[in-house]
Amino acid sequence: MRLTAKIIPVLVLLVLISSFTLPQKNAVKATSFNLISTKILNDSTDTDSSFVSYVPFKENAHASYYHQKFNGRKTASGELFDNNLYTAAHKTLKFGTRIRVTNTVNDSSVIVTVNDRGPFVKDRELDLSRKAFMEIAKFKQRGYLIVNIEILEDPIWPVLRF
Repeated sequence: MRLTAKIIPVLVLLVLISSFTLPQKNAVKATSFNLISTKILNDSTDTDSSFVSYVPFKENAHASYYHQKFNGRKTASGELFDNNLYTAAHKTLKFGTRIRVTNTVNDSSVIVTVNDRGPFVKDRELDLSRKAFMEIAKFKQRGYLIVNIEILEDPIWPVLRF
């Protein structure tokens, strides 16, 4: 009788202690959603086109690509430029604006994020990172393209991905 009287409170105490858990390292935390994302896309397939609408911005614009010497330099937005990301420079679009650039010759397109100002060459509308440019270029030796520019409008309600 005495032994069970000592064991029962210990068991109750163990059950109470085990009901409290420590936070998991890999636990998913609830966060608020930002409707405006300034994340630079590492891959142009990060945007699901079925949930995004496009607003035409400019047709038959001249686009070129950044020289390799700009790699690692600061852009006008303060980020470091990387020719292996999908980024672009535009004179007036806000930083963080995502645009779809479509080559008028072969209709291939890429989605890039504006993070710099430029180009500072007459009649040029857009400077693309080398990766984005080469993805849509038909002739890789030429340094400019005629493109159509469309601004991506994110959906009002974010899409949850699990």
